[in-house]
Amino acid sequence: MTHSGPGEEPVLTAQGLRVHYPAHGGGRGASRAVDGVELDVAPGEIVALVGESGCGKTTLARGLLGLERPTGGQVLFEGRPLLYSSRALKRYRRSVQLVLQDPTGALNPRHTVYEAVAEGLRIHRIGEEAERVAAALARCGLRPPERFFRRYPHELSGGQRQRVVIAGALVLEPRILIADEPVASLDASVRGEILGLLLRLRDDLGLAALVVTHDLGLAWNIADRIAVMYLGRIVESGPVEDVLGDPRHPYTRALVSVLPESGTAATVLTGEPPDPTRVPAGCRFHPRCPVVASGEAERAGHLDLCLGTDLPILPAGRDVHRAACHHVTSPAEPAVAPPAVTEPSA
Repeated sequence: MTHSGPGEEPVLTAQGLRVHYPAHGGGRGASRAVDGVELDVAPGEIVALVGESGCGKTTLARGLLGLERPTGGQVLFEGRPLLYSSRALKRYRRSVQLVLQDPTGALNPRHTVYEAVAEGLRIHRIGEEAERVAAALARCGLRPPERFFRRYPHELSGGQRQRVVIAGALVLEPRILIADEPVASLDASVRGEILGLLLRLRDDLGLAALVVTHDLGLAWNIADRIAVMYLGRIVESGPVEDVLGDPRHPYTRALVSVLPESGTAATVLTGEPPDPTRVPAGCRFHPRCPVVASGEAERAGHLDLCLGTDLPILPAGRDVHRAACHHVTSPAEPAVAPPAVTEPSA
């Protein structure tokens, strides 16, 4: 169930976003890491961005954070285009905070917990430092907070370190967290606690979150909405119960099939993993698609489309289940034309 109001303006939006990198060694072509993405996150909403390694999830997250400048399209925050001056980015990053997957790497081993959480306050010259640090630690479950002020990262458990990282983001009172695999490095016994913390922050503060993960089970447990990414594009999106309960795209069906509760035989994808420097013509998934490999697409009469016709970009939307696939029927809504492919300058 989405916790945002039906007419609320998204807090963060990607419009036709592309992030391309020049080919290595000055060769022709480019790595189309993000290749035309429409995505938004509303206030108080948790959106999961899922897909295999190399599909472009992290590059998209970096683009949304302003760490990668788009080749095309734009990022909007509260309806306004993101500007890339140092001053504008500093102001923006107070409202949009990153939570990394490895809390050990994210924390300076020479800094105390207090210094780690207070760092953002000092960068942005925000007062009432001790009170804000204590409040952030307490809200993240480290109580009494003063007990943790003088501790160093090596004196904490993995779950406590991740709570410190989240507190360091929370102390700036952001509008949205972008969490990149936030529990991937944690023991199973701690993962549920951190996910529960993110849900409480959403419920108590109206905090939005984009959770980047390859774990569909995590997405099912925490997200209101899900976007499935393959080779630089969103290939399926919608409410999490709809997408994971009734997946339409063959790629999503293959991902869901390996979940223990799926009740179906696991689908093993053949072929090479996605290569953003060699995006195939037609549907970008067709070289690995079970529908194509089994002959089902040919029998249905749309093999030529699968092999030769690019699919439109899925438009962003909160309550509609959509899939970019020639073999399935998506709701008849206006689609976004594929972006023109332009080579970034070296």
